[in-house]
Amino acid sequence: MSSTSTDNSTPSTEPSKVTGQYHSVKGTVVETIGNVTGATTWQQSGKEEHATGEAEYNAAQAKAYVEGAADRIAGKKDAVVGAITGDKVQQLSGNAQHDKGEAQQELNKF
Repeated sequence: MSSTSTDNSTPSTEPSKVTGQYHSVKGTVVETIGNVTGATTWQQSGKEEHATGEAEYNAAQAKAYVEGAADRIAGKKDAVVGAITGDKVQQLSGNAQHDKGEAQQELNKF
């Protein structure tokens, strides 16, 4: 069974929303075909692929949310340092990074 997981084209270290969603939908289709035809191996295979796809999607979503939090923190720090030192470019850049991180978190809420 482990040999099938090494055949994935996506590295397991980097979860992807797109790949996760693809495998989730593909698994559902395979499971449905198994249900219609009575092929229990297809049913089981489809369930497993769907679950794997959902797990990858959720992992990618969590990763993006955490990255957004990191951008918010780093951006806030740069904005404050820029304001204290009078560096308007650093302040504006920090505010932009903070806003980008906030938007990324909003898109990846659970």
